[in-house]
Amino acid sequence: MSSAMGLKSYAAVDLGASSGRVMVGRVDPDRLELTEAHRFPNRPVRTPEGLRWDVLALYAGVLDGLRAAGQVDSVGVDSWAVDHGLLDADGALLGNPVHYRDARTEGVARKVWATLPAEELYAATGLQYAPFNTLYQLVAASGTAQFAQARRLLLIPDLLTYWLTGEQGTELTNASTTQLIDPRTRDWSYEVADRLGIDLALFAPLRRPGDPAGVLTPRVLEETGLAGPVRVTAVGSHDTASAVAAVPASGERFAYICTGTWSLAGLELTAPVLTEESRAANFTNELGLDGTVRYLRNIMGLWLLQECVRAWGEPDLGGLLLAAARVPALRSVVDAGDAAFLAPGRMPERIAEACRASGQPVPGSPAEVTRCILDSLALAHRRAVEDAQRLAGHPVDVVHVVGGGTRNALLCQLTADACGLPVVAGPTEAAAVGNVLVQARAHGLVGDLAQMRRLLVRTQSLTRYEPRGGTERWRAAEARLADR
Repeated sequence: MSSAMGLKSYAAVDLGASSGRVMVGRVDPDRLELTEAHRFPNRPVRTPEGLRWDVLALYAGVLDGLRAAGQVDSVGVDSWAVDHGLLDADGALLGNPVHYRDARTEGVARKVWATLPAEELYAATGLQYAPFNTLYQLVAASGTAQFAQARRLLLIPDLLTYWLTGEQGTELTNASTTQLIDPRTRDWSYEVADRLGIDLALFAPLRRPGDPAGVLTPRVLEETGLAGPVRVTAVGSHDTASAVAAVPASGERFAYICTGTWSLAGLELTAPVLTEESRAANFTNELGLDGTVRYLRNIMGLWLLQECVRAWGEPDLGGLLLAAARVPALRSVVDAGDAAFLAPGRMPERIAEACRASGQPVPGSPAEVTRCILDSLALAHRRAVEDAQRLAGHPVDVVHVVGGGTRNALLCQLTADACGLPVVAGPTEAAAVGNVLVQARAHGLVGDLAQMRRLLVRTQSLTRYEPRGGTERWRAAEARLADR
């Protein structure tokens, strides 16, 4: 509830690939406090048709979270990228949204490239190749009965915003992950859509972080017990856009790593890098706040460890990390960006197979596999930070790690060691913090991105890791992978 002192409360709906949460941020010009109102699992379901998101359970979790949050001044929604729901002419959802790890896009990219070569597609959109990009999902869906009925496509956060408000829009930072946006104009790439036969009328009008997205409907107010009107504000609805907005950096000479199920490692730039060398290095140009470009590489991230922990029967993670810290460093490493690790299932065996195939010692115990994963992630972070600086001509002095991986002190220290740069870790709930800050800015409580970040430095708990030893052993491990 707002106070006479200007303190306002904001609900940040932040949906990750493995869990969702509703966080409440309380903000005034000198304060930023974040508390968790409700957390709920995000469990995909394998149906006869394939892997699907249980979006109804997610929406129920959002409503429960808003009820637990209590009265707020605004609501913002962010989630993972690329996935979407299809609506019919009446605005009803046509089935559960397809999961990006579903197999339907296998081989689709080659069909697209036969019409629009990969080099031309990158020059037009700046988006890295990933088999699950929305563009490939749409081509895969073409010709199906469901797609024939579709009259509207809403990305996941826009779908939930629509259910909360009754209003449709397409938020720009998430739209930039569809491979249908021109990062130079920050608008649709009409040429790409035309050449591939994609009807852009499927998409609702673009809106930008801070734009109004409606108010909670009477039915939602009744479900949640909130007193209206409650505004809904468009935020950086791609969770990485919100997380990068919450990087507590001063100046421009920084790299960031948004850690969680994925690691997104790169730079914040003022213009995209659309060179052929950048495409070959598989860097992406996604859009951020205030005209920025998130120039980054997608790395498989803690998904590798999450899948192993699941296979091992959910052992205590703290004990596992302590044991992994005692395992010799860099004994075995795998390519943490390899699409071979994308699908769920048998992760410990697949990591062992990759080590065996590359002639390295095969990790056997859970501690050895965990150390292999963390060393491999740190090595991938090093490569991404070094490559980004070279390709963009943008040197950095510090690496900011934000997101769930900040809880993993071993990974943060290994990243500092691998990069040969200090690592500043925090905030942990970066996407929710960025979500809240954009809402607060829409209310005039904070100013531009630099001012938002100064508030973060003053109010957030941050941990600094200094690099230990030289980077020679990391360079040698890199060479082992390159020689595979």
